[in-house]
Amino acid sequence: MPTPELKDRAGRAQRAAQTGLLVNTGLALVKLLAGILGHSYALIADAVESTADVFSSLIVWGGLRISVREADDEFPFGYGKADALAAAVVALMLLGAGAGIAVQAVREIVTPHHAPAPFTLVVLLAVVLVKEVLFRRVLRVGGEVGSTSVVADAWHHRSDALTSAAAAIGISIALLGGPGFESADDWAAIAAAAVIAWNGVRTLRRAALDLLDRAAPEPVRERVEAAALSVAGALAVEKLVVRRSGLGLFVDIHVEADGGLELRDAHVLSGMVKSAIRVALPEVIGVLVHMEPHADTVTGNALSPGARIR
Repeated sequence: MPTPELKDRAGRAQRAAQTGLLVNTGLALVKLLAGILGHSYALIADAVESTADVFSSLIVWGGLRISVREADDEFPFGYGKADALAAAVVALMLLGAGAGIAVQAVREIVTPHHAPAPFTLVVLLAVVLVKEVLFRRVLRVGGEVGSTSVVADAWHHRSDALTSAAAAIGISIALLGGPGFESADDWAAIAAAAVIAWNGVRTLRRAALDLLDRAAPEPVRERVEAAALSVAGALAVEKLVVRRSGLGLFVDIHVEADGGLELRDAHVLSGMVKSAIRVALPEVIGVLVHMEPHADTVTGNALSPGARIR
């Protein structure tokens, strides 16, 4: 079942998604109006990307709410993978947004149109500042709570900041170059689309690895091993597997102990190892401890009637 630590992490992650949702809704409206009134397709493309951000934040929020549900008979290992699944959906949205922006930008390039208005540049610079601050905040939260979908949402914010920066460069060129340079912000939209697509591929790869039960980073495994060996009687770790599931971790560990231990004592020792791991890493959801006899302590015939566990 989700621990208090896990529920706290989920709460922080959901608040980060909610903040992004509110900010993106406001920015999408501002950029869309400024783009239409200021004749800037790059700004309109940026508004489309912000709209995608709104939906991505909703998906992340929903995924996080599902990921911390209690395990049940149908899903005995819990719903943690909903977090990675939400990240994959966000990544696909990024790829779709990038493709759509690029196609429309090409159409704008071959269609004569007005140069963007100067005020659109001011709007874009303000957007870049807001989105970069939001990116850093959400990325920090995502890293601290270990949420793939929140990290994906943060990179969605960063892609929005980059598209706004690219649009600002394009509009600056169009304004400074004068007649003949009207399409500069459309070329900037294409560059922004490439950045969006790259972030989509990057995010999709991470989500796919989490869905495929990629091993937890080495520092995490080292902490688990150290916690297990801190228990008196745990002599060595023979095998250790740690995988992430949403905001939590599942641990499968083989611990070597004195081969002369009674079955009851080995069971008690395994419980102490499990407790030590969960205390050291509160994000751990489940621990499976398998006791093994240490090679230097095995004596006698372990299979003889009445023999102790070896």
